[in-house]
Amino acid sequence: MAYLSDPKETIAVLQRYRFNFQKKFGQNFLIDGHVLSKIVDAAGVTKEDVVLEIGPGIGTMTQVLCESAKEVVAVEIDRNLIPILTEDTCREYDNLTVINEDVLKLDIAEVARKHGGKPLKVVANLPYYITTPIIMGILEKHAPVAGITVMVQKEVAERMQAGPGSKDYGALSLAVQYYADAYIAAFVPPNCFMPRPNVGSAVIRLTIRETPAVSVKDEKMLFSVIRAAFAQRRKTLVNGLGNSDEVPCSKEEAAAILASMGLPETVRGETLSLAQFAQIADALVK
Repeated sequence: MAYLSDPKETIAVLQRYRFNFQKKFGQNFLIDGHVLSKIVDAAGVTKEDVVLEIGPGIGTMTQVLCESAKEVVAVEIDRNLIPILTEDTCREYDNLTVINEDVLKLDIAEVARKHGGKPLKVVANLPYYITTPIIMGILEKHAPVAGITVMVQKEVAERMQAGPGSKDYGALSLAVQYYADAYIAAFVPPNCFMPRPNVGSAVIRLTIRETPAVSVKDEKMLFSVIRAAFAQRRKTLVNGLGNSDEVPCSKEEAAAILASMGLPETVRGETLSLAQFAQIADALVK
């Protein structure tokens, strides 16, 4: 079987099926074998694993995953790609299940149950326009997932890994780090894709924590506080909390909570740690 990491093979498949890239699906197919190896290595895929691949495209990474994993469940939203995967590029793999579905509507817990019940490893070259909803959907639903290794826009990867005080630190950093340990495995230039994206990319691995990074009385309140803190970055935390429709807190109450933590009224959200946000959330629950 010809491997699709060879650009000539990718072009041949696209021409054979007269496939047109769909901008609405954010389709950029990988054409670099070294990058594929880095993704699979970073994910730690073994013959004991069931892998959930999101957006397999024409099967470039699917081929490598099928040869590395026990089973692969590939979820593809574009129905035009289904016959390419099942009848052509991946037809020889008997450990592959292809699902024509929007992953945001997929019951990942049900997928895990159908394939032995063990937590899945998520591996994907994600469409950049929907990266955050996909990742946060998996994390917030506490889906049975051991790790998430994905190709994302470079700036998004840097935000996921960022710490307090950095320009990339924000609500996404805190949300991801609450649930997982984030590690950037590789940076990937645009020429590794077809068609070329306008931005650089990165492979990031999220290792799901057995328990969240901090303990909170109300997880929903924690994320309401975080969203309020970063809704308008230039505002102080007191103003952010006091003006939020999600947080039951006046500016005076916010100032009092910060004072009890030894923080000034002028403090901004980007300087606080996840543990400090948890303290604020717990104070509001009281």
